[in-house]
Amino acid sequence: MSRPLLAVDAPFLLYRSFFALPESITGIDGRPVGALLGATNAILRVTAERDPRAIVFCFGAEAAEYRVELYPPYHADRPPVPEALAWQIDAAPELFEAFGWSSQSADGFEADDLLHSLAAVESEAGNPTLILTGDRDMYQCAREGVSVLYSKMGTSGLEEIDPDEVMKRYGVRPSQVPDFIALRGDPSDGLPGAPGIGAKTAAALLERHGSLEQAIAAADGERPRIAAALRDHAAELRAFKDIAMLREVPVVRPTDRPTSLSGGAQAARRYGMGRLAQRLERADTLSDL
Repeated sequence: MSRPLLAVDAPFLLYRSFFALPESITGIDGRPVGALLGATNAILRVTAERDPRAIVFCFGAEAAEYRVELYPPYHADRPPVPEALAWQIDAAPELFEAFGWSSQSADGFEADDLLHSLAAVESEAGNPTLILTGDRDMYQCAREGVSVLYSKMGTSGLEEIDPDEVMKRYGVRPSQVPDFIALRGDPSDGLPGAPGIGAKTAAALLERHGSLEQAIAAADGERPRIAAALRDHAAELRAFKDIAMLREVPVVRPTDRPTSLSGGAQAARRYGMGRLAQRLERADTLSDL
């Protein structure tokens, strides 16, 4: 079986690592390095288990302008990035590069769009992709050859999400996930969904009608409360679906790049992560870590 591309939602992984580890973990200059340390350790574990042919960290805008234009409250309630995390996000690409891992970003787009685009390019080449994220919007990418390694905030370990698992969890196909989000809403993105329509009702509507647009067209056949929600909020629901749909941006398929333990060890020492550097220096292979 071909070795997969590992595409990583960098903002999520750094954010999760920052809040999972104490700020007392500091580097050589006294700055917190917990986000860098946690993210690096997480990827080393996945790399040892999955043996990816290359690892790409995807960065992007906090809120793409086109999404905010569609719905101004999109991401509006998210708190500002803590200063101690912000500098680690800026430093991350240099640290990751030392391990042989690359980073990509695209002006005007979010990390999710890049993850989706890399998976598309990899699929065109006939190669599998693993998308590491904590964003369930990415379930729409699940298909043959593309799985989501889902990491839930506050828990350890990764859950592999394929099309069957999406259906099991949501009751919809991956291609219907944007329709589902539009109907049910997504609090993490500030999308309220259709009033009075929860996950079960959203899934049932999509099972009957196939899409948001067809559900709106058939609203008169639904119960009065649901019919009113679909008719009265049709324009907003269409905008929510457009926001949830990932954009495909131009990307170049990454070349194969092995993980460099020696390069990573040198970088870890530069950032004051001595214990990580020692582990990397003592290890002959990733399985030794």
